[in-house]
Amino acid sequence: MANEKSFIMVVDDDPNIAGLVELCLKKEGYEVQTFSRGDTALEAFRQNPPQMMILDIMMPGMDGWQVCRSVRQISQIPIIMLTAKGETFDKVLGLELGADDYITKPFDNKELAARVKAVLRRTMPSEGEKNTLSFPGLTVSLEKYEVYYQGKAVEMPPKELEVLYFLASHQNRVFTREQLLEQVWGFDFFGDSRTVDVHIKRLREKLIGCEEYGWQIRTVWSVGYKFEVK
Repeated sequence: MANEKSFIMVVDDDPNIAGLVELCLKKEGYEVQTFSRGDTALEAFRQNPPQMMILDIMMPGMDGWQVCRSVRQISQIPIIMLTAKGETFDKVLGLELGADDYITKPFDNKELAARVKAVLRRTMPSEGEKNTLSFPGLTVSLEKYEVYYQGKAVEMPPKELEVLYFLASHQNRVFTREQLLEQVWGFDFFGDSRTVDVHIKRLREKLIGCEEYGWQIRTVWSVGYKFEVK
């Protein structure tokens, strides 16, 4: 199981919340290290990268947005934002910066554990899994979590890659936003379908000119999205 070896970094300036998250995750068999400041967590990250980061937003010294942005410059590990802020703007901003999930305080321990397991399961494929898709100009490897477009490696957070892989593995089939949330995230992301829109937007920005290769991520108005191959 992934959790037997997974090291998770928890960053929250509220010792009660940090302690609760640590206790919850250790009960599930994870190795956990907690930090109360974003800057010290980032320094520790560079020295000993974890398999996942659970990150609060409002912290002294360096807030969660800054930490998330800095981590994404050097790593594609999954990041779950854990915060009291529940506004749609904050959710979308977290996703824009590369976060993979968003949990609003107060949270249920079982829900937290389930989401952590789901994210790690998607980002740590089982041994021997060799899922690779190839199209003209594009290669997507779910085993190595790598994307090559026009012969060059493309940096993608895990969730973006998973959306691309899922759509491409069901070419020409239309999926609603709700179906994509269920299939890729594994849960209803607070019923906020804009989560999907954010990831599709970022994918399109990284795959400019793909229509020339005979495929594209196409919007089917009033329905959802599909990976169209002509």
